[in-house]
Amino acid sequence: MRAAVLHEIGQDKLEVLDDVEAVGFGPGRVRIRVRATGLCHSDLSAMSGVLPQPAPFVPGHEGAGEVLEVGEGVTRVKPGDRVVVCWLPACGACPACKRGQTELCLAGFMNAGTPNFRRPGGDVFGFAGTGTFAEEVVVDAGCAVPIPDDVPFDIAALIGCGVTTGLGAALNTADMEAGSSVAVIGCGGVGVAAIQGARLKGAAEIVAVDPVASRREAALRFGATKAVPPEELADAKQQITGGEGFDYVFEVVGRSTTARTAYETTRRGGTLVVVGAGALDDFLQLNMFELFFDEKRILPSMYGGGDVLRSYERTIALWRADRIDLAGLITHRVPLAEINEALDQMRTGTSLRTCIEI
Repeated sequence: MRAAVLHEIGQDKLEVLDDVEAVGFGPGRVRIRVRATGLCHSDLSAMSGVLPQPAPFVPGHEGAGEVLEVGEGVTRVKPGDRVVVCWLPACGACPACKRGQTELCLAGFMNAGTPNFRRPGGDVFGFAGTGTFAEEVVVDAGCAVPIPDDVPFDIAALIGCGVTTGLGAALNTADMEAGSSVAVIGCGGVGVAAIQGARLKGAAEIVAVDPVASRREAALRFGATKAVPPEELADAKQQITGGEGFDYVFEVVGRSTTARTAYETTRRGGTLVVVGAGALDDFLQLNMFELFFDEKRILPSMYGGGDVLRSYERTIALWRADRIDLAGLITHRVPLAEINEALDQMRTGTSLRTCIEI
């Protein structure tokens, strides 16, 4: 079958190959025919080494498709079912799951160290234990989440990561008050989802911050009340908050420099929500006095900070009710053979989400 493979960490191009085999099928496992997958910035981060991932590997973790085959003991899905791929399934038995913090379950991360694919030259891993830049993937049953028949595969793919992450940061993690002032730093697909979440929560002012003009324009369509490049953020803070700072600031880039800017842009007693996934060696510096004196809440948001399955259901309900726009997030579509074009679109910021049709 066909799949896009990164041979070594640090390479910036994927090779689309026809000699890849999905492996690992057996009890408790599901074979999925991938129909659509989104390109998330985390895929680029894994390729560059910012996020740890063994190589060679097939990127992709934001996918949807149909079940081809189920292993012994699998009862939640059957062949022919439409599913979204969940890269962080909850085991239901660990301490985090028992506390209701299923997004902190580590079971899914354990899958990342087991090869999902094989080529004549040896094993190939799947990013985050999945690897949706492939025609087929074999995953644990918990990774195959059924979706209703009226949800298109491209919409379902977005729900698998970016939309759930951004919406959840606003709805679950921040749980903001109506009438609040908000700034979102980084307005790709996840940032725009956070903007939509802030709008749903009744934010009075939503400032989108991004260096790319097309993304700023898109943010306004999705609910931002103002959009500025990073160098104009200080002026926006002065104009909207009188220099005090925003009630809520979302950092959706994953860098210490933007996180520091986000902290300084948050008012005293306000909330900084860290959504971007950054590098292990990139440290955010705060002095102990400001940490105490400012009383700013710093809230990391992992995969939307809530129960993933409930978040999927809520997102579908909001989409059906036309309360959120998911189709508009897809700005480009390419076949798997043109995957490197999609990578360029994300690197240059010309896309919010590119849908890879497989």
